[in-house]
Amino acid sequence: MDWNDSRALLSGEQLIFAITIPLSTAIILANFVIILGIAWNRQLHNTTNYFFFSLLVADLCTGVALPFIPLMGLNRALSFSSCLVAHVFPNFLFLAFLFNLVMVHYERYICIVDPLCYSNLWMHRRFPLALLVVWAPPLLYASLPAFGWNNWTGPDWNGCCASSPNTTLLSNCSTNKTTCCSYRRVFPNAFIYLEVYGLVLPAILTIAGMTGRVLWITRGQLKDICRLHRSVERGSQASDREQRLNMRYTRCVVAVSLTFLACWVPYLIYMHACIAFLISDTKWSSTTHIVLSCTGIGSMAVVPLVLGLANRQYTEPAFKLLRKLRDRWRRRTQGPEEVAV
Repeated sequence: MDWNDSRALLSGEQLIFAITIPLSTAIILANFVIILGIAWNRQLHNTTNYFFFSLLVADLCTGVALPFIPLMGLNRALSFSSCLVAHVFPNFLFLAFLFNLVMVHYERYICIVDPLCYSNLWMHRRFPLALLVVWAPPLLYASLPAFGWNNWTGPDWNGCCASSPNTTLLSNCSTNKTTCCSYRRVFPNAFIYLEVYGLVLPAILTIAGMTGRVLWITRGQLKDICRLHRSVERGSQASDREQRLNMRYTRCVVAVSLTFLACWVPYLIYMHACIAFLISDTKWSSTTHIVLSCTGIGSMAVVPLVLGLANRQYTEPAFKLLRKLRDRWRRRTQGPEEVAV
């Protein structure tokens, strides 16, 4: 491997760590804070928050696996079992996160659309079965390459390794212990198309549809409230209270729109870019893949954090702990005269 290739490989690894490590750390810490908030507050120990707790666990696992996701697009010298684990496990965590996210949105959607039937949902009556639904199918689907649906016996690994500038990879590929590990050898094209257009994209559209439906219902209820308020006040013009309600609704719509643009659009761009390059069978630079994968997966993993940090009940224990630490630090830094005063 010449100097230019080794320098490019080193810069690619530095870029991966520069993007993923801070993002992964922030995701893990934020999820940990919200998880502790739910665990410490007994008033939050109900089925609704249990679903959200499961989502936070899946999101935390996604944050842990985030630094390994860009490596899935690189050619590495790994054994068959190690290659499967390196690709199947992150894919399982991602699908489990997506299934949990759909379940949380559906549960809250029913709470708003049909509140009378909310307590009789099958998810509330059979909570273990609901957890099994959001964790077992992702595991089964992600494990299909381990049961034979892969390209491991397809194209020759020499061609895969020959495209890599890493001489260590070339030498290891010639041994019996390791072969060239690439996502193309683990995931067939049909597997990728089915996951993207059969699971991921319908899930995102379902979440967007439920969110839009909730906003539409909220707008109708707001109009009814304003109409009743005007009939009571016997006025034809909007009062200050109505204007405040309309302003809150507008802020809510703007917040939801910005969240969708910031959290989902980068992932949709990354997903369709991957499919476009897969169909055209062209190679793209590692820098482009690293940036798109990190920003796409990372932005999507922020969605539960937005939902959790917006609820004061989830963050109140953390704020109380910070206040106690701040008070102790002030007591230690203050002198005896200041304490006496």
